[in-house]
Amino acid sequence: MSGQVGNFQMDSRGDQFGRVANRGWLAPTALVVALVAAGISIWSAVQSPDGGSSAATEALSSEEARTKVCSAFDLVQQAVRAQTNADLGPEPVAREAVAANARLAAIGGGQYLLHHLDRAAPPELGEAIRSFANDLIDVGMAQLAGVPSTDAEQTHRTAYLEAARPQITELCR
Repeated sequence: MSGQVGNFQMDSRGDQFGRVANRGWLAPTALVVALVAAGISIWSAVQSPDGGSSAATEALSSEEARTKVCSAFDLVQQAVRAQTNADLGPEPVAREAVAANARLAAIGGGQYLLHHLDRAAPPELGEAIRSFANDLIDVGMAQLAGVPSTDAEQTHRTAYLEAARPQITELCR
């Protein structure tokens, strides 16, 4: 039996249809988004670096390579920041969705940086980006594995990433 109470339609248990129905989509949607993003990340990781394009076979100048990887670095910073600081609400599923997207941003961001790092980049910048990207991937994988942020290695990697960010930003100027 159902009835109207105020502005809400009630079912026989007294649940409000509008509120119950609206919550049911969040977990499946978050799961689908996370799985699709993980699939795209894995697919991009196993693709050849040149992707078969003729542009990748053209030699870049040192300045072009620097610009290319620095633009990628800026984009990765934006993605990690946005996904880590997203607020979908206090619900446990919402918090897990934010955490999953943050992990994906870390792993995908590391792969993205490695993909955009050209051997023509200045050596100091190339080494800094390579190290940063690999640690970013390691942080994301450790998070996926359930390693707590208090773990000594995870703390070290995170501290390195925080210290390396301004150094790479300076190398990109």
